[in-house]
Amino acid sequence: MGTAAWYELMQGLQYLGDMLDKMWAILTTSPQNFKGGTIWSIITTINGVLGAIGTALLVLFFTVGVIKTCGSFAELKRPETAVKAFIRFAIAKALIDNGLNLMVNFVTIVQSIIKKITASSSIGTALEFSIPSTVQSKFESIGILDGAIPVWAVCFIAHIAFIVIAIVLLLTVYGRFFRIYMYTAIAPIPLATMAGQPTEGIAKSFLKSYAGVCMQGVVIVLACIIFTAYAGSMPQIDPSKDAIAMVWTYVTEVLFNLLVLLGLVKGSDRIIHDMMGL
Repeated sequence: MGTAAWYELMQGLQYLGDMLDKMWAILTTSPQNFKGGTIWSIITTINGVLGAIGTALLVLFFTVGVIKTCGSFAELKRPETAVKAFIRFAIAKALIDNGLNLMVNFVTIVQSIIKKITASSSIGTALEFSIPSTVQSKFESIGILDGAIPVWAVCFIAHIAFIVIAIVLLLTVYGRFFRIYMYTAIAPIPLATMAGQPTEGIAKSFLKSYAGVCMQGVVIVLACIIFTAYAGSMPQIDPSKDAIAMVWTYVTEVLFNLLVLLGLVKGSDRIIHDMMGL
């Protein structure tokens, strides 16, 4: 029974490691290369189609902005007013025409930062777990009369918890990728609002939000690296304790570490907002 409990815990840790390896691979892959670039090609096609709509909206937002900011036609005839209006129009048109390149370049910069961080950290995967030999030996010596059933129950619960945490972490990383794709696809429409002074806040908010989504990858990578250094140290377990106490100590410490990582990853958007106001 002790061997079954040990196998249950090992299966949970192995699944957790596999999911975290996938998460790490996604974080170090650019959106352009994700899934062979198929998704990115579709997104760029949608961006191009919406570019025509963005250009039409550009004229609309420009006209509405001029009407709201100028009290009369005579005011619009003033050189400084006319120059400001048409500079705004030119900036908005440039953003629509070159918005995709701008977004791609920002993603490239962020991916370069991530690669620099991962290269300097000298780690290949997000996390590696191994059961201490003292705990493993206790597993092998446990019999049914020694409390093997409670130990197996603890390991089974830990197995389920590892699966849930790993799935939530992976979904969070996938969600960041999908948000980047969505921002890129519809970019021409919010960028067109830059043409009007009353609506320019929408375009600025869009760009700041997009920058924040991209920078979340940097925060998540840093969280994984810091967590690896924190969780890589062997848990301090008293070998004089009984089997249940040793297993419970080890499992709770691993779960605590994982919950810290989960909180950092799920709160990466909030961290970026607090750091950079994005």
